[in-house]
Amino acid sequence: MNLGLNDRVIRLISGLGLVTFDYLATANWELVLLLFGTWGVLTSAFGFCPFYRVMGYNTCPTSFSTPASN
Repeated sequence: MNLGLNDRVIRLISGLGLVTFDYLATANWELVLLLFGTWGVLTSAFGFCPFYRVMGYNTCPTSFSTPASN
C-alpha cells in the first residue's frame, strides 16, 4: 500500500464523479472519462498506485515490511 487515507478519499470521490459524469457525457468523451474514473476508484479501493511506486512517492503512514527469512 502506498496511498494514505486522504489520498484514497480524494481518488474515490473524483473517480466516482468522473464515472457519473461519464454516464451523462457525449460519446466523444465517454471512454476517456470512464478510464480515468475507473482508475481512481480502483487505486482507492486497493490503496496502491503503480505510478507512485515508480516515482518513489508514498502517502501511507504505515510501513509494511516482511520478516527476514532465516
